[in-house]
Amino acid sequence: MEAAIARGQGKSATGAALESVTLEVIMPPTVAMIIETETDNAKRTLSDLRYLVKSHGGNVTPTQYLFQKKGRVAFEKDERNLGIDDVLDEAIEAGAEDVETDEDDCIIVWTEPNKTISAAEALQKSHGLKIESSDIIWDANEDTKVSLESEDAVKSLSEFIDALQDNPQVQGVYANVAQGNLSEDLWGELQGRLDA
Repeated sequence: MEAAIARGQGKSATGAALESVTLEVIMPPTVAMIIETETDNAKRTLSDLRYLVKSHGGNVTPTQYLFQKKGRVAFEKDERNLGIDDVLDEAIEAGAEDVETDEDDCIIVWTEPNKTISAAEALQKSHGLKIESSDIIWDANEDTKVSLESEDAVKSLSEFIDALQDNPQVQGVYANVAQGNLSEDLWGELQGRLDA
């Protein structure tokens, strides 16, 4: 518990300042990934992660150009069942780049990273919407996503992501994957492991 409180304050359990470190990798079958960490020892964390990447058949290589950093705000669904048309004008005025709904008809607003908070607050104020989550993420470019075609590919990728999530320094894992021929269940399971 003390470690979690310290991390929230930007420090490690020992009191050392944390720094953000990003690792870019390609994992079989040619899936680009970005791994974000917060650590008090960048060399140790990078060494641990590089070993993990290599042991799962991947390579450390630049992949950031396959992604865009974006702000994402998800609003809770309310009894009024507001849709995209109801919030679009205010969202654009507040700096939104795109507005969509998810499978539960919750409104999702995409912004530039520096406009995430202002867009969230504007829609919260103008429509009384409740914020479910607000993140700055790495969103894979649509034209560079890799379709996953086999359960084996998903299994090895899932094992790698699980191993990453076991590392307490890892804060976010992003991949440029698309559903391909995967079943809805398998695809949903994989998406649940990723942060985008």
